[in-house]
Amino acid sequence: MFLAHRTGQPARAVETETDATGAVWLDLVDPTDNERALAARICGESIPQRNDLEEIESSSRLHTEENAVYVSTPLVRRTDTELDSTPIGFVLTRNHLVTVRFSDYTSFNTAARQVSDTPHAISSDEALVVILECIVDRLADVLEQVGLSLNQLSRDVFSGYNPKRDQRVASWQRTIMRRVGHAEDFASLVRDSLLGLDRIAIYISENRKRELAKGLEARLATVNRDVSSLTDFVSQLSGKVEFLLDAALGFISIEQNDSMKVLTVVSFIGVAPTLIAGIYGMNFKNIPELNWAWGYWYSLVLMALSVILPLIWFWKRGWLKWGE
Repeated sequence: MFLAHRTGQPARAVETETDATGAVWLDLVDPTDNERALAARICGESIPQRNDLEEIESSSRLHTEENAVYVSTPLVRRTDTELDSTPIGFVLTRNHLVTVRFSDYTSFNTAARQVSDTPHAISSDEALVVILECIVDRLADVLEQVGLSLNQLSRDVFSGYNPKRDQRVASWQRTIMRRVGHAEDFASLVRDSLLGLDRIAIYISENRKRELAKGLEARLATVNRDVSSLTDFVSQLSGKVEFLLDAALGFISIEQNDSMKVLTVVSFIGVAPTLIAGIYGMNFKNIPELNWAWGYWYSLVLMALSVILPLIWFWKRGWLKWGE
């Protein structure tokens, strides 16, 4: 999809060069080769492909070629069911801003509304700043939701396994570990996105310092400060995730120890009755209780005591808790 954004007008699909007349922002969403070629003719610069945007070295993500600035960064995207990160690229020229992306982002939709609602004409630099501001605002909102989710996860971890609420302890443990792992994955992806945005803002400020208006310099500085504060928040979330992981593993270890205690008790109380039954089941004529009228009942009582007394002993040591 190829969209052209103009100030004071809604976005328009671009099929020919005429459709992009007067547009300051050209937005390519999962573009085809024909759409990339059309955008290159309109702005006069080459348009990077996806494998170019996925390069990890700084020289590939941030560089200048003649009259155009090329910057890119991975950007995290979260939906109700999935979490992923795809690269986004910016080609900044004197008259146009070209964005190349491969997913639908709420922040880009917000930026498009702001550009179309602006009554005065904006430059390509200002369009880039608007997009960066919307991305940072969106990441801040998402991080707030992640913080609330981690608070709920912390309560679930420290409330422990509840037989009335959870089906099985193993299922509860798996759910907790999956939630912790999902939180760590998301924090890592957000950290990469924030690092890329910070580098872009610094690079634009340094390489287009003469072209930027004073107002844009201040807005880019604000973006840098917001990114720094969000990075600190992500670091705090990562520390909390590590703490919750350690706590979850500790509780799982405790649950396993309790299970082993139960198995030990069951094994132990089965040994003594078996021993007694084995003694009185031996084929010897000179067993004292063999001809005793109460010998059978005596052996049963002895077996029962060999079960009850160890249970009482384990209970006093805290290995068994009745009613749990």
